Amino acid sequence: MATTGTKYLVDKRGRKKAVLLDINEYSRLVSRLEELEDTLDLDEAVRTARSFRDYREVREDLKHEGRL
Repeated sequence: MATTGTKYLVDKRGRKKAVLLDINEYSRLVSRLEELEDTLDLDEAVRTARSFRDYREVREDLKHEGRL
């Protein structure tokens, strides 16, 4: 993720209070954050799972229920 130069909003004393992002850069940042959250959720699910079902078994169940 390349930035062209970070821009800040500052208060009357010149202290940085906020960051300005290009909308495309913001969208990429949000997308990366969502991917990271999904990865962390998956890691947690794998870590706490007591058992797993085979993909083919799940797929057949979904077909049988008319959901696939």
